[in-house]
Amino acid sequence: MELTVYVASAFSKDYKGGNKAGVVLFENTLSTTQKMAIAKQLGYAETAFISESEIADYKFEYFTPKEEVDLCGHATIGSFSILMHLNRLFKNHYTIETNNSVLSIIISNDTIFMEQNKPIFYDVIATNELIDCFDSNTIDSNYPIQIVSTGLKDILVPIKNETQLNTLEPNFEKIKKISKQYNVVGMHLYTFNNDRIICRNFAPLYDINEEAATGTSNGALACYLYEQHSLSKNIYVFEQGYSLHSPSEIFVKLATNNKNEIEKVFVGGKGYYCETQWLNIEDSE
Repeated sequence: MELTVYVASAFSKDYKGGNKAGVVLFENTLSTTQKMAIAKQLGYAETAFISESEIADYKFEYFTPKEEVDLCGHATIGSFSILMHLNRLFKNHYTIETNNSVLSIIISNDTIFMEQNKPIFYDVIATNELIDCFDSNTIDSNYPIQIVSTGLKDILVPIKNETQLNTLEPNFEKIKKISKQYNVVGMHLYTFNNDRIICRNFAPLYDINEEAATGTSNGALACYLYEQHSLSKNIYVFEQGYSLHSPSEIFVKLATNNKNEIEKVFVGGKGYYCETQWLNIEDSE
């Protein structure tokens, strides 16, 4: 069978760069094996499969080239960019069913915001555990290394400065080993340059050595900076993808209650249609 697949780039900066994802619309007969094969054939970090839902506007499933994951920020933003491109969006608020929850999507002008789960804070990891992952002298000891999730678990690693972040050389086998040990997607490294927050993301356990833009990990990072370091912003702007020559911007908005506790997390960005591909897929048995 021939399958139509759209490709979008999400979290783009000035409609350039960003992180590409495959998007498959309303192909309800596809098996899990076929979805995995499609994701592998496309070769992007994630591919989103959209279908009808009984409890939300759409149902979303996400596949890496290796396996299914519960959530993916850039593939969601990319999917709504495709729906916008195809003139299939008629309102500013949608809901999506994912494997672990129903989430809200808010469209504000040309920026798409995706609701995340409330943050969960897990283990704090000692610096010496990461000693073989990259040069541990680059780690900023003023901030603890911690696992945080707003949908997917990442190890958040502070780096001393932008130059060291951009030039460090990751040992992907060691990062894979640590990721497996702590049951996380990967490592999200970040640093500050005045008001800028710059990031790199490594997920070799999922066959994604480095990603140009990651929504869930930056959602977790915004919550971490707010909760643990009292960094409060109306909109957190995270820059990513420079080392891959694909500059990206990820926006995060936090909604808090009168006790200053995080009630809702929204990750947003801009996306654009890249191309349409036609794949030949083996029929399901």
